[in-house]
Amino acid sequence: QKVHVLPQTVLYIADAETFSGHEECHEQKKARKRNSKETAIALEKLLPKRCQILGLVTPGIVVTPMGSSSNQPQEIEEGEAGFALLFPKIDGVKIHTFHFSKDSKNRVFDESKFAEAGLKNNPDLRVVLLFGYNSWKSGATRFLHQIVNPLNEKSIILAGGQVESFTSLTSENSSAQPGDACGVVGLAFSGPQIQSATVLLDQDVADERTAEAAMQRLKAANIPEHNTIGFMFACVGRGYRHYKTKRNMEADAFRKFFPNVPLFGFFGHGEIGCDRIVTGNFVLRECNDIKDDLLHGYTTVMTLIHLGSAK
Repeated sequence: QKVHVLPQTVLYIADAETFSGHEECHEQKKARKRNSKETAIALEKLLPKRCQILGLVTPGIVVTPMGSSSNQPQEIEEGEAGFALLFPKIDGVKIHTFHFSKDSKNRVFDESKFAEAGLKNNPDLRVVLLFGYNSWKSGATRFLHQIVNPLNEKSIILAGGQVESFTSLTSENSSAQPGDACGVVGLAFSGPQIQSATVLLDQDVADERTAEAAMQRLKAANIPEHNTIGFMFACVGRGYRHYKTKRNMEADAFRKFFPNVPLFGFFGHGEIGCDRIVTGNFVLRECNDIKDDLLHGYTTVMTLIHLGSAK
């Protein structure tokens, strides 16, 4: 008997080429440029109507091919690529999307929106994946700081980066068109059984030895590796250009230390994260009361999210 598990939350990420490529237009018998919204609508029609969906467009993709979690992850910096992660209902875990759009009338962000999105006054909050979009717009960097700074707490993992755009039609504030403003979208993971860790590969990490040393720090966090997902958020300036034409360096280093954890992510325009671990109240790196620096460029953020014991 076949058992079908419906997704409750979906994160899909594709490169810009995939979302603005060409398709055959039969009426005119010639190729026409696809609209990214058309692609998003076609994709999201395949999913349940009550499903929360977050779709992102990025310059490059990091993906572990289907089949087995032990497949070799690939850094795809050029060409069409994408993936979708489908999260079913998981006992003891709540995953939800959120969207904050910059209001041109108000310079100060209303922090009461954090509580509405489950990002404040939520003792079970463990991980927040944050993605800024339209970062080239005036005021985008300042707005991102207004979102990140209040969430910069030792008990929460923050990770993500700057993407080109978001295409999701199911965000809470879907009336705001992505092209009209800048903002932040994301996924929040809540549940006492969730464990997570991040490490930052800064600009000095530029060869196989230093990349593997960063993965050893992540390994030392002792996050359980079953029922766990890896995320890689890298700058477009890294990849094979940064490693002197050697491709797949960071994904290979991850696979060496985590052979059975699938890795997903993207190349973007800025990174969010630091060295941090959340398992109860233990942290990987203490900075007294000084807030961690979470916004970076020319770096890579590696993240593990453990969703608890699989049943």
